[in-house]
Amino acid sequence: MDIAMVGLGKMGAGMAARLLKGGHRIVAFDLGVEAVKSAEEMGAEGAGRLEEVVEKLRPPRAVWVMVPDGEPTEMTINELGSLLSAGDIIIDGGNSNYKDTIRRGLALKEKGLRFVDVGTSGGIWGLTGGYSMMVGGEEDAVESLRPVLSTLAPAPDKGWGRVGPGGSGHFVKMVHNGIEYGLMEAYAEGFELMRRKKEFALDLAAIAEIWRNGSVVRSWLLDLTARALAENPDLSGIAAFVADSGEGRWTVQEAIELGVPLPVITLALQRRFQSQDEAPFADKLLAAMRNQFGGHAIKEEEA
Repeated sequence: MDIAMVGLGKMGAGMAARLLKGGHRIVAFDLGVEAVKSAEEMGAEGAGRLEEVVEKLRPPRAVWVMVPDGEPTEMTINELGSLLSAGDIIIDGGNSNYKDTIRRGLALKEKGLRFVDVGTSGGIWGLTGGYSMMVGGEEDAVESLRPVLSTLAPAPDKGWGRVGPGGSGHFVKMVHNGIEYGLMEAYAEGFELMRRKKEFALDLAAIAEIWRNGSVVRSWLLDLTARALAENPDLSGIAAFVADSGEGRWTVQEAIELGVPLPVITLALQRRFQSQDEAPFADKLLAAMRNQFGGHAIKEEEA
């Protein structure tokens, strides 16, 4: 099947490579010239602008957008919407907010275009292991993309599926990432507790390996944790700063709107916020209050 890949970051480039290996014809576009050249070396047909992407695809066209959420996605989809023809499909495989996805889908439908949202998980490992894909959109549009989706997935009948109408794919991926926050926080706290038990001199990398086999807490995330600890047991050179890319916030906001309690995910998100502040004002104020009412000593800031 012919398909264009717009956005050749790590995941986009990996997806293009997997599709090429699966025998698909790929038209590749990215604002970075070197990224397009790399795709051409893999066997893709490069394009220098979106107009060229559309010109090089045979109708009905399918264009997979894999660019950062927000304005980059908005601009790309709007431009494609003005270039493509009725019956063509735009796929948003990035981490867009599902509410934006619903809005974009309705606007494209008025032009006769079909829109499919694919919540994609797998990161840099997807090239070899396949990508997990949560797909939203009209059934006929999703079905027409089956050759592409089954190639990208871990197996033709595993790791992907249509979860509902437009916007549902990104909604499910949002919840997926919220769960990911909670899992990561639980692993981190458990390993921190074991590290603090100094008298046992626990080998955290070895424990992670034990848990990987037969344990009820085994997972791919634990596999990656074990790998990280084996490579760098003390995690030296790594700052205690954990970014949040947005999906965790959206998950918590949705929970508030629906009145659904999500204590673990919410606290995991708050911990990320805390890690991003090198000198939390709130903690300083706590120390100052304790000093005011109890005369407790205040630890001076290091210069």
